[in-house]
Amino acid sequence: MTSDSAIVIFDRVQKSYDGETLVIKDLNLEIEAGEFLTMLGPSGSGKTTCLMMLAGFEPATHGEIYLNNRPINRVAPHRRNIGMVFQDYALFPHMTVEENLAFPLKVRRTPKTETEEKVRRALDMVRLPDFGGRRPAQLSGGQQQRVAVARALVFEPDLVLMDEPLGALDKNLREEMQYEIKHIHERLGVTVIYVTHDQSEALTMSNRIAVFNDGVIQQLASPSALYEEPENAFVAQFIGENNRLFGQVKSMDGQYCSVALECGSVVSARNIRVEAEGTRTTLSLRPERVLIAPAEQEVENRISGRVEELIYLGDHIRARLAVSGTEEFVVKIPNTERQVALSEGVKVELGWAADDCRALDCQTPDAPEEES
Repeated sequence: MTSDSAIVIFDRVQKSYDGETLVIKDLNLEIEAGEFLTMLGPSGSGKTTCLMMLAGFEPATHGEIYLNNRPINRVAPHRRNIGMVFQDYALFPHMTVEENLAFPLKVRRTPKTETEEKVRRALDMVRLPDFGGRRPAQLSGGQQQRVAVARALVFEPDLVLMDEPLGALDKNLREEMQYEIKHIHERLGVTVIYVTHDQSEALTMSNRIAVFNDGVIQQLASPSALYEEPENAFVAQFIGENNRLFGQVKSMDGQYCSVALECGSVVSARNIRVEAEGTRTTLSLRPERVLIAPAEQEVENRISGRVEELIYLGDHIRARLAVSGTEEFVVKIPNTERQVALSEGVKVELGWAADDCRALDCQTPDAPEEES
């Protein structure tokens, strides 16, 4: 199997650890050269297994994986020319930073002069030009992670794989390193496949995101498409904050459908996964698309709710309301908008546009939510 632009191809790949249960189910995926693709999903969804098969640390049970149009299922990991970055950095503690960076070059028998030049360039790339003589224990967590990234790139691999590389860092440093890795990718144009369960990390860094659940890619799209146009209820709930309302389809009219909610109200929504009248559906609605006390001409849908909680978050107020059988309906009110007099316990009118509400496959209201 060949593709002119894809550097990585998964062709009908399956993986089972016990010979019975498939943790990866018929995976077909093409990754373009120079792309930053993130494999995102909850624990046990199959994303890390895909990365380990591509790296050569786990064999595929069925199907073939291609790298640069070459089948690699039977190619040893060290012969795949792939850089790896792990969560625990995996730096040699007895070596200096320079020696850590030189190690993959020495394994490849790179001449000494060329090795020194590549190590110098790698240190400059991660903004650590004066840290070559230090050992890992003398570096901060963020500096160690920069060295790990530099080591994965120093031998100019065809592909770089990153497995939860920022999981051990605190929040501020993690966000700083997200931009650091993103900018390195943009400068070098290297192909990166990144694994995480953190959806905000995936949205920040990626060209495309493959959302995994139960060994299957639920949706593969750009960050904006995943957030704005989720194709099923799992993706809508896993990517970003999301309101779910449950109801029954009363009528269908082209791209739209009317849905009777559990509270008795009927609302209009875009028909994404509704097959027939009378079926149950989950409505997906982002918190920032809901208006409180909307003007008459602003929205097609209106419903009442009761304010349960108000949290001031600086740039916006997060209002949690009881709406149509759920007490977890969230509205984000920007600080720049006209102020609406709100207090806990009061009833308010809510509204939203039909185009902002998506009718997806049915989820049960009491189903446990996936961790994000």
